[in-house]
Amino acid sequence: MAGKARSKSKSVSPAHPASTLLNKPAPDFELPDGSGNAVSLQDLLSKGNVVLYFYPRDFTAGCSKEACDFRDRQKLIGARGATIVGISTDSAASHEKFAAKYALDFPLLSDVGAKVARRYGVYKRKKLYGREFEGIERTTFIIDRRGLVRRIFPRVKVEGHVDAVLMALEELA
Repeated sequence: MAGKARSKSKSVSPAHPASTLLNKPAPDFELPDGSGNAVSLQDLLSKGNVVLYFYPRDFTAGCSKEACDFRDRQKLIGARGATIVGISTDSAASHEKFAAKYALDFPLLSDVGAKVARRYGVYKRKKLYGREFEGIERTTFIIDRRGLVRRIFPRVKVEGHVDAVLMALEELA
């Protein structure tokens, strides 16, 4: 991996809970999208590699920027044989409004109850302004067409993240 991408998005450390998934089959899931239609990992893999990103909440500054960055680079990601899907614990109705506001044309899946986020090791205790709570840690997984987790980007910093994903997809090709 090039130095530039490494400085923008960290590679997974062996101590991170998600690290146990590296080079192993991605946990399967089926969740509703913004329209209430069920979308499964298998459906997504039938189209090629998958860029699966977990994000904390619809309509927040960082999550909106990340979604728009993926939207703006979607053609480049597609040219590298991958589709994008976002997952948060927001409702399908929230996702529908979020996608409409930002013209997002990739699936946003609703993981109310965080069952899938827990299986991927990204639902954890967080601290913000001295307050502790549980929530999704912004994390991206690249899953190859065979269903293996090939890259994990934990604790994502939004700025420059999509560039790092594009570089990782290039290496996967």
